[in-house]
Order: sequence, then C-alpha cells, then structure tokens
Amino acid sequence: MPQAPQPRGAEVAIVAPTPAADVLAADGLAPGGGPLSRIEFLGANTVVPTEAEAVLTEIAALVANTDRRLQLNAYAGGTPETVSAARRLSLSRALAVRSFLIEAGVRSTRIDVRALGLADDDGPPERVDILLLGL
Repeated sequence: MPQAPQPRGAEVAIVAPTPAADVLAADGLAPGGGPLSRIEFLGANTVVPTEAEAVLTEIAALVANTDRRLQLNAYAGGTPETVSAARRLSLSRALAVRSFLIEAGVRSTRIDVRALGLADDDGPPERVDILLLGL
C-alpha cells in the first residue's frame, strides 16, 4: 500500500552547532575549520528539505569565493544487517546536499563527500554533518 507523502515541515530538524559566520573569521578564514551545520533527515528521505535551504545558502555564500573546502559526512540508521543499505542512503543524502551547494555557487572540487552509513557516535543516525576543513 503506497504511503501518503509527508508534509515538507515534517522532514527535517536542523541543528547548527556553530553559526557559520563564527567559523569564518572576519580577518580571513579560521585556520582550523570546524563544524558548520547538521541536517537531520526523518526516515529514509533523501531530498534536501525546505528548512535546510536557508542554512545551506548561507554556507555557500560564506565559502563560495574562498579556497576553503567543505566535507559532508553523511549517516543513515539501520542495523548491522543493513550496512550496505545505510551506506547507499547516506550517499544519496550527501549527494543531494552537495548538488544544492554547487547550485548555490560552491565549486564541486571544493566539496568532499563521505557516505559513512551507520553512525558510530552519539549523534542522530539520520543526518548530514557539514564541516569546514582547515587550510
């Protein structure tokens, strides 16, 4: 039986551990880099949610004309028996975020994608972490 589509607002919760503007220093770029944002997905969704677009647009504006690199660490929930499916789902999420950032002006060569599958940390399992890499 087909599932009814979920309303867009129920797809994601966005957590920004460090505001993007604080990571990029006014006198240039913060040398060590660090976390910019986290996008949490609900269920098996892979589409960039509407709620995440403003955050991703801000990140793109801050790094588009710099030599900085972004790293997208993508995760998906599952069990040890579904490791392959979790990795595929996490890759789909990372590529969706990457595509949005490219369309917003970030060069594709400045974005690294890591589809990590099952999360092995204390963070939520359905997410993409966006990190600013050091110089």
